[in-house]
Amino acid sequence: MRLTPIRPQRLEKLLVDIGFAPTRQRGSHVFYKHKDGRVTSIPFHGGEDIGPVLLGKILKEIRLERKEYLRLLKGK
Repeated sequence: MRLTPIRPQRLEKLLVDIGFAPTRQRGSHVFYKHKDGRVTSIPFHGGEDIGPVLLGKILKEIRLERKEYLRLLKGK
């Protein structure tokens, strides 16, 4: 299944739900860290969605399988 654009706020909620916590902010980018050491950042650019390519890179950074991401998303 293809990834679709997502609002940064929705992705942030998903990250927090799976154990990530915001650690710092630089400009419009908020950085998140999991207690096991995984890290990523989410750009909050004035109402713009996160596109499929960037979303795929974020999922790879946090080592979350696409199937698991879609399952978590449906649960919201």
